[in-house]
Amino acid sequence: MKNHITSAEAKGFRRRWKAVNAAEREELINTPIMHKLLQLAALMASAEQMGWTGALAAEEAEVRDRWNRLRKVLGD
Repeated sequence: MKNHITSAEAKGFRRRWKAVNAAEREELINTPIMHKLLQLAALMASAEQMGWTGALAAEEAEVRDRWNRLRKVLGD
């Protein structure tokens, strides 16, 4: 197995990922807001079913604390 790729392979890889990103962007632009909200609701429900809400709440508190420290330092 080779450990490196050629310049042409790298360019092809980058070109393909740019095409994937463009297609994804287009799909997101064309997705109705109601569908996006339903997807979000499904994700939130699955987090609750998996018992992640406690861990997420703890992380949320930690993030809020970081933001508050930044605001204090920056004077906002």
